Amino acid sequence: MKKNTEIKKTLAEILELPQDIILDLPKITMIGNLQIYIENHKGILEYTNTRIRINTKNGVLRITGKDMVLKNIITEEIIIIGDIVQIEFIN
Repeated sequence: MKKNTEIKKTLAEILELPQDIILDLPKITMIGNLQIYIENHKGILEYTNTRIRINTKNGVLRITGKDMVLKNIITEEIIIIGDIVQIEFIN
């Protein structure tokens, strides 16, 4: 499995392709501490207005804050708004 990942990573570098697409990695974009946009997720594990946990290929992404709301959720992307305090990966 690790060898396959290394081959994909090398191929992405040679062809100058985005690694998030080739390796199916999550792409996370933040706008200040007010909004977070997550692509390539594997589903929501927990959702409250103070904590959201999202499954990804790299592990669980835990987002903590205040008054957080799922603004948009579709198969491949999630938009969260609110007062975002912390983001971390949990393996």
